[in-house]
Amino acid sequence: MEILSLKMSQKNKKRAEKSHKGQNGKVLIVGGSKDYVGAVVLAGLACLRVGADYVMVCAPEKVAWTINTLTPDLITKKFKGDYFSLSQARKIKDLAKEYDVLLIGNGLGDKSASFVKALTSLKITKVIDADAIKAVKLQDLDNALITPHEAEFATLLKNSKLAKKTLQKNIGTNVVLLKGHTDTIISQKRAKENHTGNPGMTKAGTGDVLAGLSAGFLSQGYTLFEAASRAAYYNGKIGDLLLKKHRGFTYLASDMVNEIRRFA
Repeated sequence: MEILSLKMSQKNKKRAEKSHKGQNGKVLIVGGSKDYVGAVVLAGLACLRVGADYVMVCAPEKVAWTINTLTPDLITKKFKGDYFSLSQARKIKDLAKEYDVLLIGNGLGDKSASFVKALTSLKITKVIDADAIKAVKLQDLDNALITPHEAEFATLLKNSKLAKKTLQKNIGTNVVLLKGHTDTIISQKRAKENHTGNPGMTKAGTGDVLAGLSAGFLSQGYTLFEAASRAAYYNGKIGDLLLKKHRGFTYLASDMVNEIRRFA
């Protein structure tokens, strides 16, 4: 298997000098629930830090209002209830037509499976993370980057009625970024390992930053495999930088968001 290696000189894609707001990436994030607010904030800010022009977060209304108090940089669309329901999917489908990438799952909770299935059927480029992974199977997905940890990966394989050894030939147009001590990026024709990162990245929120990086890169025109590779590599490099800076594992996921500027 190939080992992932990116040169630090490989910055983001160049912008047209006369480009205007939205031309360099628009991301729609769908997530949050009664119990989880921070996940979508970390993902959304990571999108912006890595270069996306515009991020809107669709979230249950109390979550969305809380996001508004935490940061002025994320625009929110507010939905009634503590969790998303299937009846709300149509409105988000209409919104998604104006965006380059849909990121779904961060902080969503496990009460919205039918809602997730309705949105992941969209043809838009998607990043599927966290609880949304539990609601899908590979055969129903198209043009999606799925970012599971080991337990979520096991659920994805079970839902898809696949074994790990048969994943690659059944992955279709999708890419899986399997998070772990060594990250593995898998497409139908390629597989790479990423060795950046450290045990401090087991802390809550680091996966949300990774999902945000992935969506941000996708919104700027990178392929699924390129976006997954860059996100995994730089997420780990940021973790390694913070390990050294803090002289241990005291750094937070929010610290990671603030360090993205060093690599983007």
